[in-house]
Amino acid sequence: MAKILESPAMKLLEKWGIPVPAHLVVSDAEQLASLAHANKWLATSKLVVKAHEAIGGRFKLGLVKLNLDLDGAKRAAKEMLGRHVQGLRVSQVVVAEMLEHDEEYYLSINSTRDGAEILLSKHGGIDVEAHWDKVRRMAVMIDDLPEKRRLIELAESAGFEGEIAERVAKIAERLFLCYDNEDAISIEINPLVIRKTDMRFAALDAVMQVDMNAKFRHPDWNFTPVSEFGRPYTPDELAIMDIDSRIKGSVKFIQVEGGDVALLPAGGGASLFYADAVTALGGKIANYAEYSGDPPDWAVEALTEKVCSLPNIKHIIIGGAIANFTDVKATFSGIINGLRKAKSQGKLNGVKIWVRRGGPNEEQGLAAMRELRKEGFDIHVFDRYSPLTDIVNKALQAETASDDSLDGSS
Repeated sequence: MAKILESPAMKLLEKWGIPVPAHLVVSDAEQLASLAHANKWLATSKLVVKAHEAIGGRFKLGLVKLNLDLDGAKRAAKEMLGRHVQGLRVSQVVVAEMLEHDEEYYLSINSTRDGAEILLSKHGGIDVEAHWDKVRRMAVMIDDLPEKRRLIELAESAGFEGEIAERVAKIAERLFLCYDNEDAISIEINPLVIRKTDMRFAALDAVMQVDMNAKFRHPDWNFTPVSEFGRPYTPDELAIMDIDSRIKGSVKFIQVEGGDVALLPAGGGASLFYADAVTALGGKIANYAEYSGDPPDWAVEALTEKVCSLPNIKHIIIGGAIANFTDVKATFSGIINGLRKAKSQGKLNGVKIWVRRGGPNEEQGLAAMRELRKEGFDIHVFDRYSPLTDIVNKALQAETASDDSLDGSS
């Protein structure tokens, strides 16, 4: 799952027939003067400038400026760019055509266990949460499309009448096609308005989360997602996401600032267990990671390189529980190659490595890991008979214990 910012979300809405304002994204206010030659609306329309970052409540934070001419848009862009808000630096702004309207509505679609849920309200805009009791909902089961009759009934229950209710239903129908065909997890339009110039509906803002594992189905996805943590993904995170989208199995990687215990677990369960265990014992993780579903060794090697490149790490915990079908020898081959490459680049000086794993070809895989001691690695290898909790305990107590007491090799 990955969140995409307003501009690419708006482009996907427009692709599926939902009108949006003319808009563009700039990272330098001085770009607007030259862009106005090719985008006449910049000089002839009232404009809106918004920070193009994953920041909630932008209007209340002063990161949305309305009713501007081109010079005012330049000043607003200069004021916003470079600001640090909620731990983020504003690096881009959206400059959009301001659409005159009266009422502001709310429309969204969210994934559920059984399919999806459409939410609609006549009370949208910046204070939508204050009127959440006015939101009306409609469930759509997996593999179904919403019936127009039901969408009209949803609109009427939300307070829309006559022709407007039918038009709201049509927008909701188009939004569902966007949601379904673009492998979305959720889409929110807030606000949805009727513009005064032609009385057509338009989406003034959009928030969207998509399944990045489905990227191979969408050659027009040229956007960079942002993380659920409210910050841009790092280049290393994006590199692993790209690999993950192209392989059988899975590799995942998220950096956590300030930690010194790096994790390279086998599977999501092991990753959560190790993260919880390290934290419970007073340590601090440097990342979230996992490899699962028998990924190719080259993908695991790339993941290992990213884990080894984390700054200021003292320990790396590798492996996890007993695999059902993931080949321990093959995935360990990728990890070993990644470790060797990192060591050749001087990245593992003073780093202790902890390995615990079971599963197909575990004996060969564990033996290959133990051989790394001969190459100067500070590595401690444990088999399926060592509890996972013991590995974390040994790692966090390693500063005072002797190597003999830490070693699980046979």
